[in-house]
Amino acid sequence: MSSSPADTARHNRFIADLFGMMAYGELSAFERFAADARYSPTLHDRAVLGRIAVVEFRHYELVSARLEAMGIDAEDAMLPFQAAVDYFHSRTRPADWYESLMKAYVIDTVSADFYRAISRYLDAGTRDVIEQIQASDETTEVLRERLRSALADDPRLASRLALWGRRLLGEALTQAQRVSYEHAFPGSLIDGGDSAAAKELVSGLTAGLAEKHSSRMRQLGLTG
Repeated sequence: MSSSPADTARHNRFIADLFGMMAYGELSAFERFAADARYSPTLHDRAVLGRIAVVEFRHYELVSARLEAMGIDAEDAMLPFQAAVDYFHSRTRPADWYESLMKAYVIDTVSADFYRAISRYLDAGTRDVIEQIQASDETTEVLRERLRSALADDPRLASRLALWGRRLLGEALTQAQRVSYEHAFPGSLIDGGDSAAAKELVSGLTAGLAEKHSSRMRQLGLTG
C-alpha cells in the first residue's frame, strides 16, 4: 500500500527530528568524555576516554552530514533538543570518576537499544546511519571492563553505583518519553498517527529498555 502525502511528510519530519536528536546527543557525548578525561585516575584512563570522545565526534559528523544531504541545517535540527538534553545532564551530574563511568555506560547502552528498537520502523537509508553509529560495541565493552575493574578493586562501590545506575535509567526513560511525546515520535512511526497505538509503542519500548538495562547491571554484579 502506497503512503499518502501526509504519511510521507510525517515520516520525513520524524527522520529530521531523529537525526537532530542523535546529532546533539553525539555532540554532548563528545563533550562529556573529553571533560571527564581530565579527571581520570590514570593516564591510561585519560587516553581511553579521549579515544572514545573522538569516536563520538565522528558519529556527530556522520549524522550532521546526513542532515546536510537532506537539505537541513544541522544546527537548526539540533536546537529543539538542546534544552532537554542539557537539562537531563544537569540532573545527572556525576559526583566522581566512577559515577562518570557508570553514566557513560548507561547512556551509551540505553541510547543504542532505543535506536535499534525503532530502526525496524524506518527506511533503509536511515537504518544504515543508525547501524554505522551502533555497529561497534567497542565503547560499550571498554566502559564495561573499566567498571568491572573498579568494582573488583573496591567492592564498596557496588551499592552506590547500583543506586546511581537505577537513577540514571529512570531519568533517561522519563526524558525519552517526554521528548517522544513533545515531538510526536511514536505517532510518526505508526500509519495514521494513532495515539493509542503510539502510547502502546512507547510503553513497550520503555519496558524493553528497562529489561535490557537490568540484564547489563547483573552482568556487572549489580542490581538493575
